[in-house]
Amino acid sequence: MDETPRRAGGRGSGKEDGRAARARVTRARIIAAATGLFATTGYTATSIAAIAAKAEVSEQTVYYAFGTKRAILTTALDLAVAGDDEPVPTLERSWVRDALDDPEPLGQIRRQVAGAGDIYLRVAPLLDVVRSASTTDPDLAEVWTANIRQRLAVQRVFAEALARKTVLRDGLSADDAADIALTVLSPETYNLLVRDRGWDHSRWQAWAVDALTRLLTEL
Repeated sequence: MDETPRRAGGRGSGKEDGRAARARVTRARIIAAATGLFATTGYTATSIAAIAAKAEVSEQTVYYAFGTKRAILTTALDLAVAGDDEPVPTLERSWVRDALDDPEPLGQIRRQVAGAGDIYLRVAPLLDVVRSASTTDPDLAEVWTANIRQRLAVQRVFAEALARKTVLRDGLSADDAADIALTVLSPETYNLLVRDRGWDHSRWQAWAVDALTRLLTEL
């Protein structure tokens, strides 16, 4: 954060603030345009020119704001996962802290699933774009691998917290429990049931809570 003192009402600060605000609006338009195109046309078939045209900006503006198409996609993913542009890691988000602090194992699982569900409501289509393109695009293969690694790290923290609250089923280790949760709460499973099989989001959420409870605990 810039801590340089500014004079209230000064022309210089006003121009800086105005430029920053316009830049944020422009970046948001580019991300929104790209997200829609990635989801409908696919990552590979979407060009910078198409993104610029849909965002109603020049191609140079897109390059200036992001540099590459991959940077647009990864920024869109980060914003969709977080739900805002605050630089707060997933494990420090309030829903994660509330789940970890819940003294009841079933309470933790319910909060854990609800939090994952809220994220997938925003990001599931984009994650499917990354997964699909990762088989042919080395850059997106790296993005997809990193996403799996990040999701696993979060699930491992949840699994370790759950193991402190209740005995895990059949002597599961926290690593095993994290792998199972990663599978149940994967975007692939969410998209399969909600998008492809037509499940309501709330039905997926109830199923995921039941599945994790049965697979991970003796409750």
